[in-house]
Amino acid sequence: MTAVEDLQRVRDRAPSIVVLGEPMLDCWWHGHSERVAREAPAPVVELSDRDSQPGGGANTAFNLARLGARARLVGLMGDDAAGRLLRSRLATAGVDVAHLRAVEGRRTSRKTRVMAAGQLLARIDEPREHWPEAAVSALAADATEAAADCDALVICDYAAGQLTDALIEKLAEALEDGRRRPPLVVVDAHDPRRWHALRPDVVTPNAAEAEVALGRSLGGEPERARTAAARAGDLLDRTGARSAVVTLDREGTVLLTRDAAPHRTHAHAVPDSHASGAGDVFTAAFTAARAAGASLEGAADLAQQAAEVAVRGSGTCVCDHDELAEQLGRPRPEALDRAELAARVAEHRAAGRRIVFTNGCFDVLHRGHTSYLREARRLGDVLIVAINDDASVRRLKGPDRPINPAADRAAVIAELACVDHVAVFGEDTPIELIRLIRPDVYAKGGDYTPEMLPETQVVRELGGEVAILDYVADHSTSGIVARIRSARDVEEAVG
Repeated sequence: MTAVEDLQRVRDRAPSIVVLGEPMLDCWWHGHSERVAREAPAPVVELSDRDSQPGGGANTAFNLARLGARARLVGLMGDDAAGRLLRSRLATAGVDVAHLRAVEGRRTSRKTRVMAAGQLLARIDEPREHWPEAAVSALAADATEAAADCDALVICDYAAGQLTDALIEKLAEALEDGRRRPPLVVVDAHDPRRWHALRPDVVTPNAAEAEVALGRSLGGEPERARTAAARAGDLLDRTGARSAVVTLDREGTVLLTRDAAPHRTHAHAVPDSHASGAGDVFTAAFTAARAAGASLEGAADLAQQAAEVAVRGSGTCVCDHDELAEQLGRPRPEALDRAELAARVAEHRAAGRRIVFTNGCFDVLHRGHTSYLREARRLGDVLIVAINDDASVRRLKGPDRPINPAADRAAVIAELACVDHVAVFGEDTPIELIRLIRPDVYAKGGDYTPEMLPETQVVRELGGEVAILDYVADHSTSGIVARIRSARDVEEAVG
């Protein structure tokens, strides 16, 4: 099923999703600064605009509603102006706020960011409240009641004091009764180990939270996904989860289960000031897609696209259904010329990313191709695919090939989630591209050996390695073309 179909199912099914989380109000103060204060070396900001948006668990619920789910928020806020504004913003977006309790004498959690010319100058976090025991007890009862008749429950635990150990214990006991447990439980928590007793279906830690759960570092950017994948069993054991999606900001995500290979999604880097709440968007889109029937992999892919939409804006990240549908319908860049490719490779290498390169005709895309490209992508952080142009295909395969022109073949390969960049080359071998890219890994399908490849010596001279991937039997373009022509010949003979 495609991401477009998964998104449409969210709208068609409108899954009922309860968010148990700590609601916040994100305040954004915008202005400009042209001088510093006389009393201190601090910028003077002349305010031109103030904006307030749902944050924390409220942002997850807000995004669920914008994506087409029926969202309910269960949480505590202050009985104050900030709380009333937050409730109004959520209700206007279609979030059910019947279980959003206002607690007298307490303040709604707020984060205020001061921006000048698009630059974050300061973030002001108000002190966390100590919530009365009676309010927390009522929160546990509200969560249990709401979870009994929903399609999914999302826990948004920002360690702000509302979701206490006592609440977790009560909720876990309640959900032990299978009749009260929703079909999907997702935990997005600063310390996902706290929710082990809930036996979540999915946890969505970021890199720092995964490190807390594992009790060890994931390493630097190029290694984090591989380390997380290597420690998948430990992470699932320590969180009690069936699966985990570790979000790695500009590196995308890695989906981990016990019985399948890791699944990667990939992101485009943005300034950190544009990424506030991106994790909430990812969790919301992932949960909505999964609750509507998407596979784990499909939900992760859709959620990555939603996060990509959200970080293009300013303020707290938000993605709605129509924006995401437009993103999914927008064609991806196809083949890069050599100057563009060299520039992209330089960016990746400066970021320490491991570059994988492969090549082929890819005339009629089939299962053998997609299996081997996914396997190639797992060998590094960036996969570059070079496609033979039409003239070189004719030299290699004969005058009746290619079936599809290079532009079409490049467009199809570029649509694969595992592929980062596509190039077209006209030589008999991609050696010139290899010299340009200097890949860390040169990958080829299992119908080759390193000794058969003229590229092997060049790759190794440049410090790279050659990887021969698994061979998928009975899947080849030549075989497919032969079967089609044979069927046509039979049809013409009979006709």
